[in-house]
Amino acid sequence: MTSTAIKFAAGSALLVLATGLFSSASQAQPVYRIVGPDGKVTFSDQPPPATTNAKVTSGSADGSKGGASASLPFELRKVAGQYPVTLYTGDNCGPCTSAKSMLTARGIPFAEKTVKTFEDTQALQRMSGDSSLPFLTIGSQQLKGFSDAEWTQFLDAAGYPKSSVLPASYRQAAATPLVTVNAPAAAPAARNDSAARSAEPATTPVAPPPSANNPSGIRF
Repeated sequence: MTSTAIKFAAGSALLVLATGLFSSASQAQPVYRIVGPDGKVTFSDQPPPATTNAKVTSGSADGSKGGASASLPFELRKVAGQYPVTLYTGDNCGPCTSAKSMLTARGIPFAEKTVKTFEDTQALQRMSGDSSLPFLTIGSQQLKGFSDAEWTQFLDAAGYPKSSVLPASYRQAAATPLVTVNAPAAAPAARNDSAARSAEPATTPVAPPPSANNPSGIRF
């Protein structure tokens, strides 16, 4: 096969893939904000099965940003609602930094989830099949590892602008942990020993009755 034929075949395959992934981009579909049993928040155009016990509300790509989505241009808000972008990053991860820079430079509104704890890693493995970072989702599409060219192709296919159209007032939301672990309730403060002793009624220790293993009834 000639190099021209190879390039044409590769281009056709990408077009078919992009068409299959984003053929519904022109259709107005609801976006569901799904909170799983492990606390992880995802967005999808399909509701989860009832057996997952996940909490579902209608949402958008900017659900974690509160009212920030209202400041986005209409077309960007529309595509971000249909195909929200979420970036999963870790500490001391050079490719993660490059990935964030690429998305920021292009003006992609995205949610960032950090993977730092054992619970985070387990949740990432259940979702992506491994624990490699960075990890990107565009709608339901998953991209493992940072590749400027590959990410650009999928963002283009989703309909994101090729250059930033974000207003000057837009602020990227702070990163949040992939799994939110509720802190245990604080134990009641211990009373002062002397106060505790004075508050307790005076009792006379009673030696345990003799037994076959302790014939003298000795208290230990």
